Amino acid sequence: MGERNPSRSEARHAVPNPVATGLRGRCPRCGQGPLFAGFLKVRDHCETCDLSFASADSGDGPAVFVIMFIGMIVVGLMLLVEMNFQPPVWVHMALWIPLTIALALGLLRPLKGLLIVWQYTHRAAEGKLDED
Repeated sequence: MGERNPSRSEARHAVPNPVATGLRGRCPRCGQGPLFAGFLKVRDHCETCDLSFASADSGDGPAVFVIMFIGMIVVGLMLLVEMNFQPPVWVHMALWIPLTIALALGLLRPLKGLLIVWQYTHRAAEGKLDED
């Protein structure tokens, strides 16, 4: 993520808490401007500090973490309910499908914001091969 306007300096901005900033979906540099233009679409730049989000790319990371986390929770709860109550299949479907959808929608955006902020904080970039 580079600057759109080179006259603005990173030194002007207090370093925001990366975890809180990412989970709230705010700019990684100033912590004020919104990171997202839609539910998951990243803005072109920060409206507050003019930081370009052109290289912000979390890839499939948020989806993978959401799948693993939700899978662990839902499968654990499903097994617990099955072993203790042995309800019919329709009860399982009525419980776990809405819970899975709600957790996925609730976690995907904060995790994407968190990974983008960590990418900026650690100056992560695409890997390059050294050529002799």
